Amino acid sequence: MSKVHPTAVVEDGAQIGQDVEIGPYSVIGPNVVLGDRVKLHSHVAVAGHTTLGEECEVYPFASVGHAPQDLKFKGEQSRLIVGKRTKIREGATLNPGTEGGGMETTIGDDCLLMTGAHVGHDCHVGNHCILVNNGTLAGHVVVEDFAIVGGLSAVHQFVRIGRHAMIGGMTGVESDVIPYGSVIGNRAYLSGLNIVGLKRRGFDRETIHSLRKAYRLLFAQEGTLAERVEEVAKDFEGVGPVMEIINFLKAESMRSVCTPKYDSSAG
Repeated sequence: MSKVHPTAVVEDGAQIGQDVEIGPYSVIGPNVVLGDRVKLHSHVAVAGHTTLGEECEVYPFASVGHAPQDLKFKGEQSRLIVGKRTKIREGATLNPGTEGGGMETTIGDDCLLMTGAHVGHDCHVGNHCILVNNGTLAGHVVVEDFAIVGGLSAVHQFVRIGRHAMIGGMTGVESDVIPYGSVIGNRAYLSGLNIVGLKRRGFDRETIHSLRKAYRLLFAQEGTLAERVEEVAKDFEGVGPVMEIINFLKAESMRSVCTPKYDSSAG
């Protein structure tokens, strides 16, 4: 049986699942769908055509599904879809899609969006992703599974962040980040592979060794990146994680790719 606090406002038309908890002074719009066992703490505002999957948990003063911060938005009935068991912490803001971006913003299962995190319009966030405090995604950003966006970091519109990538705190990301990559800096540069994350997630020594070797070859200073991509693709054809990076680099994108910062003074 669901529990709705007497001070909460649940507008007619909202679909409320089983065993949902809606805390004090929360406001739920008429086109919202709350899955089973969703828990909204006090002062949560959920609007628009928004769906929260089962067992999601939303903390005070989060704004979920309100109009995008896009001057081109004209009130189209776009959507925000959040998967199962995702936690949305205090003051986070999640915007739906727009006509210019496919009409949909999606966030996967088992994500953690910490205090002050922002997911802009038409973003697509995978499963098991983390946006640390005040990590922000502009519109049209893609964040693949298990990626982490560090605190106070900002990701430019249309950037892609690959699986298992790590964005260091206070980083400005203007270019795509390869799967398994780690970036830092005021304007992000590739600082290596996310080795700590790979070990934590159980990647074996041989796979990590292959990734390290492929990384060195891909970002060597000889030849062009396109040439090095083709060479690495041939040498590591049977290594799944390496081929993920290759396919990521070959895919169409509106952004360049983050590369290492080379010391121009070196001999």
